[in-house]
Amino acid sequence: MGIGYTTIMYDTTAIEEAMNDVAACRYGGIEIGLEKVRANGATSIRNWLDEYGLDLYLVMSEWVTDEAAVDRITSDIEMAAETGAEGFGILPPQRHWYDDDTVAQWLGTIADATASAGMTPLVHHHGATAVEQPSEIQRYLDSSDDLQLLFDTAHYFPYGEHYPDGDVTDGIERFADDIGYVHLKDIAPASTFSENRDALTEGNFHLDNILNYFRSFTDLGEGVIDFSAVESSLRSHGYDGHYTIEVEDQTEQPLVHAKQNIDHWRTVTE
Repeated sequence: MGIGYTTIMYDTTAIEEAMNDVAACRYGGIEIGLEKVRANGATSIRNWLDEYGLDLYLVMSEWVTDEAAVDRITSDIEMAAETGAEGFGILPPQRHWYDDDTVAQWLGTIADATASAGMTPLVHHHGATAVEQPSEIQRYLDSSDDLQLLFDTAHYFPYGEHYPDGDVTDGIERFADDIGYVHLKDIAPASTFSENRDALTEGNFHLDNILNYFRSFTDLGEGVIDFSAVESSLRSHGYDGHYTIEVEDQTEQPLVHAKQNIDHWRTVTE
């Protein structure tokens, strides 16, 4: 079990810089998007990991937008595996674009290729996608023998039993046997957040709904998520996998955010 950091705030030319920052803040691992692996190559990624003493917890796929995206993703899974990544994250299609059977088929295809390459396939439940609410998470987990869940604290928050409180432990309890990886993300909901959530669920992707929803994500400790309860619940259910802090909206001073966030997590867990 380790604590990692994502590279969302670093562009494709700054992955070595990202690893330097993450290592300096005493993280144990890192998460990298597939497009950044493509841009830098598996060999460079692996060499930088060795140089900075980091493990690659997860390569996150591009969005599954259509059949062509599925083909691109599956064709590059072997390259992702060559980096030494332990897991491979799958970002589902947008809501209402495709029927359930098509989504299940695509997730299954990627999951099968991922497992064959020696990595753990993990579906990322995500706002405004086909895998958004608890019943949808369950449906797609049940559709594949290999697929495990990437549990994201902020993306579960809008659909949990305790909403709008920051207690997301009902999701941990429900999916404890399927959680293979955890994103630690905080959220400070805007005043219109419930309306924006409902609009996106209904397929109303007006720019205001998208911006107000996704701009609510914030650094750990600046939102409503009870991370002490998250850690306690996962531990009590026997979770022994990795935790990765995901920060995406704060685009300046990524090193500062990397340090600030792991410091907050350590205050929760120590």
